[in-house]
This record gives sequence, C-alpha cells and structure tokens, in this order.
Amino acid sequence: MGFIHFYYITYKRFLELLYCPKLLIFQCSLHINYVRKLIKCFLVLTDSGGIQEEAPALGKPVLVLRDTTERPEAIQAGTVKLVGINPDSIVTETNYLLHNHRAYIKMANAINPYGDGKASQRIYDLVLKYLGVQ
Repeated sequence: MGFIHFYYITYKRFLELLYCPKLLIFQCSLHINYVRKLIKCFLVLTDSGGIQEEAPALGKPVLVLRDTTERPEAIQAGTVKLVGINPDSIVTETNYLLHNHRAYIKMANAINPYGDGKASQRIYDLVLKYLGVQ
C-alpha cells in the first residue's frame, strides 16, 4: 500500500486528481496512527518536510511532491527524491519505484542523514549509567 500525507490544502487538491484503491491518502492525525500507517506502507508521497526525515528511518522511500525542499541532505543521501508537482512526473516516479525493485531497495536502504533511529536507546543507556543503575 502506498502512503500519501498532505496538509489540508494539498490534500483537497490531490483528491480531485486521483483515486486508487491501493492508495491511502492520509491527513494529519495523532502521531501514533501516522507511525502505524507509515510502518505498513510500501513508499511515501508527501509534501511534508518532517516526513522526509521520519520515513527513511523506517526504510520507506519518499517521493517529495514539491519543486524545492529544505532538506537537501536527504536528496543527497538518496532517501528521498524530489518529483515536483506535475501529475505526470508523480505517476512516472511512483511507477518507477513500484516496478523497479533495485531502485526501491536502493532508496529503502540508503543511509538516513538524520540518524539511525537508535538515539532513544543510547540516551536511556547513558541515563542509567549516569545514575549508576547499569
């Protein structure tokens, strides 16, 4: 299943353009619900800057539906791809990842420039050590 996350204005516009039964179009919600859906999805299409950081930590390729991004390090790392707002480009790039296993795996396994997702465990271990519990 694909996962699309938009802010409300983009969400309304996108609904006018596309209907696909295998696509989950998701508005802002409780964070835990968002994370559950993100874990289950195959890839992410978004205009959200935060998801450009979060989805790669879960091994999800991200197609950014913008012409620019404030997170160029994610593009350089290969965890996200800037595809713009042209519907033909969005469909082409989405189909490419859906049908090209190597390209998908390359993005899914790219090194996340925002960390490895293990910061909380490291902090926990350091706090226990500091408190002399460990």
